[in-house]
Amino acid sequence: MNFKKTADTLELGAHTLQREYYIDPNILDKEYKNIFQKQWICVGRSNDIKEPGQFITYEIGDESIIIVRDKDKGIKAHYNVCRHRGTRICNNAKGTFPKSIQCGYHGWTYALDGSLVGAPHMNEVENFDKKNYGLHSVSVNVWEGFIFINLSNEPDDFDKVFSSISNRFSRWGISDLETFKTIEYQVDGNWKLVIQNYCECYHCPILHPELASIHNYMGGRNDLYDGPFLGGYMDFNEGKESITSNAEFCCPPFPEISEEDKNRVYYYSIFPNMLLSLHPEYVMYHIIFPKDTNKCIVSCSWLFLDERIKNHKNYALNDAVEFWDMTNKQDWHISELSQLGIQSKMYSPAPYSGQESLLAAFDKHYKQNLK
Repeated sequence: MNFKKTADTLELGAHTLQREYYIDPNILDKEYKNIFQKQWICVGRSNDIKEPGQFITYEIGDESIIIVRDKDKGIKAHYNVCRHRGTRICNNAKGTFPKSIQCGYHGWTYALDGSLVGAPHMNEVENFDKKNYGLHSVSVNVWEGFIFINLSNEPDDFDKVFSSISNRFSRWGISDLETFKTIEYQVDGNWKLVIQNYCECYHCPILHPELASIHNYMGGRNDLYDGPFLGGYMDFNEGKESITSNAEFCCPPFPEISEEDKNRVYYYSIFPNMLLSLHPEYVMYHIIFPKDTNKCIVSCSWLFLDERIKNHKNYALNDAVEFWDMTNKQDWHISELSQLGIQSKMYSPAPYSGQESLLAAFDKHYKQNLK
């Protein structure tokens, strides 16, 4: 969501991106290589793979990555490529490996940490050493309970990249939250349209009358407005408590947040593929992966304190899910219409309004990283 700014202003001449950024497959290839395979990208929650062998997989362009909890309870990430003949090992989006990872082609078997432990008949091959044929590893880090991976051979230092927000949200205790529900959507639009839509509320009075009744799109401030982290807060309208179906708390607020926080919702984008929304009593996040120039997958999850989930019958947690599911679908629909319009030869860039300064900031950071 885009709000009034505290320190910066919209750059002179800032305008929407040119048509090719949304329709050119060559640009999509550059996005995969220079952004999604070089930046730290969010792939989910550490709490969603709690036990040894539990895994999730993600496809990023031509690459497929296995993220797994190993026998020592650490999190490892591996390329989903057998070291024998290059076969993709795992086709499931999530599941549990039974103590090891085995390729279904010739039975090469790997420990959860990626080391090769079994290779039928390879003892007959001169100088073959299992130590040289473990799964290729991927850099992995956890921040606030979110798993981030980086496919670069020389990834930027994670702590340095995230230093500006490392403890920014500590009062929500996000690391300890559990996933209540996840909904996956396919959006027939470019991945950037989803993020750009999130970064402004200029559209809210028209597209989201229900949301606009809870908070005014003019009532907030940006506190991050340059670089990979963008966003700020919006104040609730008088008499509104939270973003739910009835605008009331769906469970008690987080115990450590301030009184000020109880009257706000915070919206942040984390470049390139994460959206983080902090409410008084729950946290919502989206992760976005491009599938084509005009198609992306968006996963939306709702996080609560474990006690709230275990006693969900005493609360109304689904009021938050149902409200945002409705709002998400409104956003996806308008993003799809944007994609259709941008594909027209008559589309040309137009100036951003004063309510879209975060979009200009996103575009600037995006183009710097696309090179």
